[in-house]
Amino acid sequence: MGLINGKNYIDRIDKMGNEVWIQGERVSGKLSEHPAFQGILKTKAALYDMQFEKDFEGILTDTSLSGEQINFAYHQTKSVADLVNRREATQLWARKSCGTVGRSPDYINTAIMTLGAATTFFQESYGKNVSAMYEYAIRNDLSFTHTFINPQMNRSPGYWQYDFFQEMTKGDIVAARVVDEGPDGIVVHGARLLATQGGITDEVLVLPTGAAAADPSYAYAFAIPSNTKGLKFLCREPYAPSVANHFDHPLTAQFDEVDAVVVFDEVVVPWERVFIYKDPDRAAAVYSDTNLNMMLLFQAAARQVVKTEYLLGIGEAVAESIGIKGYQHVQEKLSEIIVTLEVMKSLIYRGENKAFMNDFGLMVPEKIPLMVASNYFQKGYGRLVEVLHLLGASGFISLPTEQDFQSAVGKDLEQYLQGRGAGAKERVALFRLAWDLTMSPFGSRQTQYERFFLR
Repeated sequence: MGLINGKNYIDRIDKMGNEVWIQGERVSGKLSEHPAFQGILKTKAALYDMQFEKDFEGILTDTSLSGEQINFAYHQTKSVADLVNRREATQLWARKSCGTVGRSPDYINTAIMTLGAATTFFQESYGKNVSAMYEYAIRNDLSFTHTFINPQMNRSPGYWQYDFFQEMTKGDIVAARVVDEGPDGIVVHGARLLATQGGITDEVLVLPTGAAAADPSYAYAFAIPSNTKGLKFLCREPYAPSVANHFDHPLTAQFDEVDAVVVFDEVVVPWERVFIYKDPDRAAAVYSDTNLNMMLLFQAAARQVVKTEYLLGIGEAVAESIGIKGYQHVQEKLSEIIVTLEVMKSLIYRGENKAFMNDFGLMVPEKIPLMVASNYFQKGYGRLVEVLHLLGASGFISLPTEQDFQSAVGKDLEQYLQGRGAGAKERVALFRLAWDLTMSPFGSRQTQYERFFLR
């Protein structure tokens, strides 16, 4: 097949019957019809549809060795030009969500591609599994969620010794570990964090945690279908109201990805799906030696540039709408966003221009610029949000809804909430956009997400 469109994607997810729990109930019908997942599934479907638009041919798609069209993120980068195209494609998709969808399909697709290029890093039999998974993902244009951290049960010094070296029963286990193995595969029991879009993807990629160094039963990596028996996705509270609209919640209604705890209830992982097993050294090195971290940072930095562009555009529009753009302190605040944008772009360009061919024949961006970009954005994003808060001030606090404008007091709102050269409803729509990006539950999650991204 090679490429799927939006309908293919939604139909496939609806038919899988993944075990997804949200607000105390298991989703029983189609995930695409559930209020918590409608918006993000439509958004992802639109991304897949873009692959078939002639204007984006050669940007969002590439040609495989067999001659079929494939998603750009599965293409192995062999030149700087390939890296540039990958960045431009990532940013093209990111602009559809103002850069707020952190787990667009290209994120983990990039991980699968990177691992697929580095098959010789793995033990021979497991390397064949990685290669087969990569080819399978390409042929079916698969979507993935992933998990690579353990639950925050107890992070006090020395607790790991208790966790890893005691004899455990099933009831004792918290962090997912291998509890058995047999002819059909390894058996995994316990929980993992943090699966963004958990339950609404075809597959889940499970990568090693730091616990692998303490106990081989944690030294594993694999990918399995999201409807594998015993696999459960326990979702956080959705941020979109049950009847969300694009005026009141312009971003939440479309882009709330919904994060989940992944529970493995004695899940059997077939041997052909295992990538690493009881191999602490490879578990510790898989991120660095395959350059997986750098390829993921490259994708993330490209998306963060787009997000910063939107923050700047919204900030300028807010300032213009209430006539404060001429003040020097306002210009200074907006310049902070401009500086962040230019720094991030420069670091990405340097990463591209200093790219190198790694040991597996993959063109990889230079490490230091991307690490600096990641650190810089993690520390600076909160300040960009604060800049918007300072520009909008009290205007973000008393925001009416679309229903208010349609009520008997609508005329009052039109009179008293108008902006400079803009009607009240237009100005409120702009302010609600800024509020949704920075102050709503969705916006607060965005800040926390960027603050801890890939830490």
